[in-house]
Amino acid sequence: MAPAAAQTLIDYLNDTGAAPKDFDLIMTGDLGQVGCDLMEQLVRDDGLDIGGIHNDGGLMLYDRKNQDVHAGGSGCGCSGGVLCSLVLNRMEQGTLDNVLFIATGALMSTTSSQQGESIPGVAHLVHLQACPVEE
Repeated sequence: MAPAAAQTLIDYLNDTGAAPKDFDLIMTGDLGQVGCDLMEQLVRDDGLDIGGIHNDGGLMLYDRKNQDVHAGGSGCGCSGGVLCSLVLNRMEQGTLDNVLFIATGALMSTTSSQQGESIPGVAHLVHLQACPVEE
């Protein structure tokens, strides 16, 4: 899934002319620590640095210093939970204004697996931007 997330981000930035520094947060979900490291390396190989603004729902959900969750959380609940509870609240409070949310997954198929095929990773990107509230 990390290669799909990296390529989706690279394509989005190329298509829009945006740069990583244009965003307050680039959030993936859910790659965990291993996937985040791989994604950041793949993006870096393309000449982009997201180290200071990238985080992952599977990492943000837990206190990894005090909870034995190894590489972090996994599954669609992590990214959705963090997006809806933490990220959207911070956008409403004004501490985050411009966020890229990249949800990741895999196209699981018992037939493909039984035939020895790979499991394709997928990523969908949503650009969230806060609008100023008129008083």
